[in-house]
Amino acid sequence: MTNTTNSILLVEDDPDHEALAIRALRKANVANQINVARDGAEAIDLIGKFESGELPMPQLILLDLKLPKVQGLDVLKAIRATEKAALLPVVVLTSSDEERDIVSSYRLGVNSYIRKPVNFTDFAEATKQLGMYWLLLNQVPPVA
Repeated sequence: MTNTTNSILLVEDDPDHEALAIRALRKANVANQINVARDGAEAIDLIGKFESGELPMPQLILLDLKLPKVQGLDVLKAIRATEKAALLPVVVLTSSDEERDIVSSYRLGVNSYIRKPVNFTDFAEATKQLGMYWLLLNQVPPVA
């Protein structure tokens, strides 16, 4: 069995959004380790390391869609194509509310699609609820 931690993989290229997400999670008392991938290629590299057991699996992946190098939908496709990481909860956290992004995300197996609220208060509340549900209430399958 692969070692699984309660860490979060945040895939976010915008440093301001990264800082807001981390701040909001910390403000919601989410103390989990947060690893950040700043582009799609880096995210796929980390997923390979999770898959090989080089790094412990996170409990949750927060994925932006509009990423440099490799788009978020391709990162999602890569996650779902793996053996071990395929069952990890993936939440798309994006500024896109385009119907095709929502439909494509669900077709590729995303667990939840959240549009980033514009102001910090709403963003913090959404992130708090996201953290509470996916990290405290949700049960994840064991990683083989």
